[in-house]
Amino acid sequence: MSPVLAGALQLLALVAALALAYRPLGDHMARVYSSTKHLRVERWIYRAVGADPATEMRWPAYLRAVLAFSAVGVLFLYLLQRIQGVLPGSLGFVGIDPDQAFNTAASFVANTNWQSYYGEQAMGHVVQTGGLAVQNFVSAAVGMAVAVALVRGFSRARTGELGNFWCDLVRGTVRILLPVSVVGALVLVATGVIQNFSGIHEVGQFGGGGRQWNGGAVASQEVIKELGTNGGGYFNANSSHPFENPSGLSNLFEVFLILLIPSAMTRTFGRMVGSLKQGYAVLATMATVWLGFTALMMWTEFSHHGPAFEIAGGAMEGKETRFGIAGSSIFAVATTLTSTGAVNSFHSSYTGLGGGITMLGMQLGEIAPGGVGSGLYGMLITAVVAVFVAGLMVGRTPEYLGKKIGIREIKFAACYILITPALVLCFTAAAMALPTPPDSMTNTGAHGFSEILYAYTSGANNNGSAFAGLNADTQWFNTTIGIAMLLGRLLPMVFVLALAGSLARQSPVPATTGTLGTHRPLFSGLLLATVLVVTGLTYFPALALGPLAEGLAS
Repeated sequence: MSPVLAGALQLLALVAALALAYRPLGDHMARVYSSTKHLRVERWIYRAVGADPATEMRWPAYLRAVLAFSAVGVLFLYLLQRIQGVLPGSLGFVGIDPDQAFNTAASFVANTNWQSYYGEQAMGHVVQTGGLAVQNFVSAAVGMAVAVALVRGFSRARTGELGNFWCDLVRGTVRILLPVSVVGALVLVATGVIQNFSGIHEVGQFGGGGRQWNGGAVASQEVIKELGTNGGGYFNANSSHPFENPSGLSNLFEVFLILLIPSAMTRTFGRMVGSLKQGYAVLATMATVWLGFTALMMWTEFSHHGPAFEIAGGAMEGKETRFGIAGSSIFAVATTLTSTGAVNSFHSSYTGLGGGITMLGMQLGEIAPGGVGSGLYGMLITAVVAVFVAGLMVGRTPEYLGKKIGIREIKFAACYILITPALVLCFTAAAMALPTPPDSMTNTGAHGFSEILYAYTSGANNNGSAFAGLNADTQWFNTTIGIAMLLGRLLPMVFVLALAGSLARQSPVPATTGTLGTHRPLFSGLLLATVLVVTGLTYFPALALGPLAEGLAS
């Protein structure tokens, strides 16, 4: 079987699996976030944190809860890393340096999971399971909660109440993430992913000397790493490591986990606003971008010319032979079009245009289908801009889901779209202007610039992957990328919740013959154009200096 055909069959299997899970999972999540009943374990958690689940929150209160919970998470994870040396199960590892501890704490709380350390050489079992894995669950649940709050803003009228953050956080964790993770972990163990708490031991002889390795609760962390679009690996090699991703089957299952909740949340959205067609329209736009990027990635990696590439059947440098070009390309596009950041190949070794595709996927806002929660609210913000543009073209007051899009709403949407590019481009410019950061670059020219641009793109967009030719374990990069991750996560949430509160206070506008049908293919096309033009072209000058220049020169 040809590698191209094998890749096409993998895509078909992946689409079929997602289609089978789409309806039951999407409907289940809608029931979870609409229910008025509380499980016993949920009531215990509410009492423990002092929350009243019956209290509805307006957007400022909802935002304060998000910020307070995130701040506590950063502080707890920072302290846990600093005292690692005295904790049981530390495997002999000492406490993490202050700048790296801050970077890692910010990273996992922001659902980024950027790692400037070697996991198997730095983090013990307690930090991995009690710190990093816990944040994998709750950071994903926070993103889902904010997305649901925005959906409520569209579905509610004449009220500023968006629900209760603590209820949304707990329910998302207990009723959605935990059950799916238990099943997914069992599947990963069955495919060969390890799950233990063993210490450091010899694994064989390599190059005339011994090699030591430690085990870990990898399957249980791997599943939420992908399901929650987190991305941080137990080992430095991430999902290219055989302990985390041993076969082509486990590789395809991990891609399925990455795309599962973000795609199903479009049905949750449709169910909660009372029109499944609205969810289908958003899903169609997401799927078009994802399939288009995947096809482009496969084309760039399979068709690259040169004797070495022709012998290998394509650009195999930096890719695992057990996955090949197809499995690596599918994974790379999925992980950068979502906020996952897990890698099963070396993105820095992709062709110039291939590396640019991974970068552009993040720069679009990771909305196809995007991160858990963040993909949906990112696409809905873009939909608000799309109907505003349509309204300008036909001279009508823009409306979306029965809500007018006025000056206040479009300002919130514009701030949401502009904040991440501002962080990426300003930090990249500062890094290139200073003398110290370029010393961390192993490459010069266009590829060296791409390493820096990719790092801040990954951090500010809460992705977490890297070109890996960059030594980011310095005070400058640990600090600035940490700041970019926190601001790139929390500032957009401010504008999302503010927009949700503004929409929830409005009275619904009845549809007329002149109302734009936002459930039709025409709107999906307009939404796709808005994604590519409004967000994509923001980065074009920077991309021209990096991956485009490299790709055209090769």
